[in-house]
Amino acid sequence: MEVGNRTILTKFILVGISADPRWQLILFVTFLMLYLLTMAGNMTLVILIKIDARLHTPMYHLLGNLSFLDFWYTSVYTPKILANCFSEDRRISLAGCGAQFFFSCVAVYTESYLLASMAYDRYVAICHPLLYSGTMSSSVCNRLVAGSYIGGFLNAIAHTANTFRLSFCGNNVIDHFLCDVLPLVKMSCTDTRVYVIILSSMVGFAFLSCLLAILISYAHILLAILRIRSASGRRKAFSTCASHLVSVMLFYGSLLFVYTRTSASYSLESDKVAALFYTIINPLLNPVIYSFRNKDVKEAFRKAILTTQPQA
Repeated sequence: MEVGNRTILTKFILVGISADPRWQLILFVTFLMLYLLTMAGNMTLVILIKIDARLHTPMYHLLGNLSFLDFWYTSVYTPKILANCFSEDRRISLAGCGAQFFFSCVAVYTESYLLASMAYDRYVAICHPLLYSGTMSSSVCNRLVAGSYIGGFLNAIAHTANTFRLSFCGNNVIDHFLCDVLPLVKMSCTDTRVYVIILSSMVGFAFLSCLLAILISYAHILLAILRIRSASGRRKAFSTCASHLVSVMLFYGSLLFVYTRTSASYSLESDKVAALFYTIINPLLNPVIYSFRNKDVKEAFRKAILTTQPQA
């Protein structure tokens, strides 16, 4: 399609992690193993939370949805990465790029809202333990989850529609493994000033409001922990939210690294590494973070293994 003297792009070429053919087998095996481990870890956590009655609490209900999102998120990108390792045709259509962009936005926005909901859950559990069962009832918990997904879908629709109303022309090679905002904006032959203002306002409001809710929750949690007299009590209270705090730092840290840098400090290679971290590594690490020192999850896993073994 041509507009004036410019050809409007309808297909892109994703270079991937590396264009060097010597690396393709190593990359394929590495990402296949990471993907299988991510699927196994997150689906195991979802199943354990579903089948074990002791894990039928608001905290684990939210955690189960986080694991589902992590499985979803890594599935948006990894199959394409694996396919490109052995395919000479690395093209992706404009519609395919838009679909990848949309579903990744759904996962990112929803996870952001869900992490804020989990922070609120920890705030109620530590600061108002006697009111916890009433405040975090199953209906409230379900509304928090539903609100996270609705907010994720609405933001993703606005984000995707705002991005793909742009026209793309020139070189159709994207030196990345995903259709992301930064390379797409560089390929735009439309004035992006209004787009950048809308995008910055929308993304800034969504993520900063979630981050502010998390910070406020943890400020109250910290004050409540400092008021506990015994050291063992403080350790126990902190241990209930340590995993969530690590998950928040990994999630927001990698996103902020990619999307808050100035153009002068932009580096394609560091951008790829950071993108790998929040698309592939974070979903792999979350089940480990939430299960490593969690006695309830370990016991549920041990019980599930015992029930699957044949009786002597």
